[in-house]
Amino acid sequence: MKRKILPFLLTVAMVAGLVACGSNSTPKETTGETAGGDETVAESTEAGSSTGEKELKVQVGPDPETVDPALNSAVDGGNMLLHAFECLLTIAQDGTLQPGQAETWETSEDGLTWTFHLREGLKWSDGTDLTANDFVYSWKRVCDPNVAAPYAETVLGMVKGFDEAVAGDLDALAVTAPDDLTLVVELNNPCTYFGSLAAFATLSPVQQATVEANGDAWATSAETYVSNGPFYMTEWVPGSHITFSKNPNYWNADAIKLDKLTFALIEDSNAAYSAYQTGEVMMIKDVPTEEIPSLTGTDEFYVDYIMGTYYVSLNLNRECFQDAKVRQALSLAVDRNYVAGTLMQGTYSAAGNFMGPGWMDTDGTQFIENANGGQTYINNDDFEGNLAKAKELMAEAGYPNGEGFPQIEYTTNDAGYHKVVAEYLQQAWAELGIDLKVNIVEWGSFTPMRRNGDYDVARNGWVADYSDPTNQLELFYSTNGNNDGKYNNPEFDAALDAAAATVDPAERSAALHQAEDIMMEDAACIPIAYYNDFWLQSSKITGSWHSPYGYWYFMYADITE
Repeated sequence: MKRKILPFLLTVAMVAGLVACGSNSTPKETTGETAGGDETVAESTEAGSSTGEKELKVQVGPDPETVDPALNSAVDGGNMLLHAFECLLTIAQDGTLQPGQAETWETSEDGLTWTFHLREGLKWSDGTDLTANDFVYSWKRVCDPNVAAPYAETVLGMVKGFDEAVAGDLDALAVTAPDDLTLVVELNNPCTYFGSLAAFATLSPVQQATVEANGDAWATSAETYVSNGPFYMTEWVPGSHITFSKNPNYWNADAIKLDKLTFALIEDSNAAYSAYQTGEVMMIKDVPTEEIPSLTGTDEFYVDYIMGTYYVSLNLNRECFQDAKVRQALSLAVDRNYVAGTLMQGTYSAAGNFMGPGWMDTDGTQFIENANGGQTYINNDDFEGNLAKAKELMAEAGYPNGEGFPQIEYTTNDAGYHKVVAEYLQQAWAELGIDLKVNIVEWGSFTPMRRNGDYDVARNGWVADYSDPTNQLELFYSTNGNNDGKYNNPEFDAALDAAAATVDPAERSAALHQAEDIMMEDAACIPIAYYNDFWLQSSKITGSWHSPYGYWYFMYADITE
């Protein structure tokens, strides 16, 4: 199998020094050769052949739930935001922070003040001036309780005045613009990875006049979707495609080789595969799992590691899940080696912890290596023993052989391995006497249902936004906007609070590991597997790259004949 994987040491270098931040919160989710694809790919649109425009068509998912930077928490929407907007900083292919809208930046000696110096002459896609005040407005908007941005606490929880801002006093947030080219941010605690947050899509600038004139609808139509990145939206046909055109007002427009970047909005993996085979698109994220054996080893099939965990959320507001013994039993009854190795065909790896490979500890080592005394929380090599323990726990909880336990429903969208995993869980939990019904819903409905708690059990997953362990652990902080299971444990919150309050690397590491100990003992969720991305991409695409955070970077891509 062709593997296009960033060297692991690169990831280590990327996160060196990420040791202290006062945030309590959390992407995301999160996720070859095909006959006949190459003949037509270079001329995949009429526009490309009749007007000479260079258009790249790709598929990264169906209609996104949202492309409002403040509201998005999904990988598909994130891939689109990455090309339409640019933050103060950007992430390079080698994982290092690079200038974006800010040309330079510095941090005060005590680590509490970050100052960003914007480039001169920045413009919005409509040609109007973009200044530091646009970032002030946009960052305060993320805190606005009426906006309810799911990432608010994650990206700004360490900024002075955050608590007051999310309570409604937006001006309390310590983000100021002393002039048009300078943005100053004051923190409560040193946060060495704040630069990574300044490169994260939630903190993209949005145009105040456009948002205020159109309300939430500003991000639903090409006519009102003003942005500041390499591309700007020129067409959105729901269920069909979103087209972005090269932004002539982008500061680095001369480096953009594509005239258009079109995202084909395809939910069904077989339809995506057909589009790839016919040359309608040149890259697809959603590859039919049944095609993987025949694609393995071909030049256009890629598998690349990403930092993230595929897990199952239990709605802890449901009475039947409030006993930790029940949750532990459901977790132990899952044969993760079978799920990852057989159902997922080895494209994912069985998870024994919640925090998988790639997350870095405060000393620069792998977080997973130091977890639970160096042992996995779940012994995946003793499934028979795990299942026996699961049955004991169900009996102790008052449900011997499942007696008295209500029928429950598992909600998921039908993409990738989600349906086969759901069907497996039906069988696995039947061993405990539990009747599990599977509810397949469309992607556009799935994430709102899960966020609103309109489910019993649901597929879930998270792909890293940055390499600090808090990015994933804080999913279970009681007030986190991405806490879909509504987990609430004061001891867990206290551990993350302690990690946020200290600048001592050893103390911070201990607090973070304590947090994972608590949530795993509590079975706050059911980790299933560690993610990899796998996709098909034409060899005619050059200059693009894939990151450990599950994003494809096409802004500097080209198409060769």
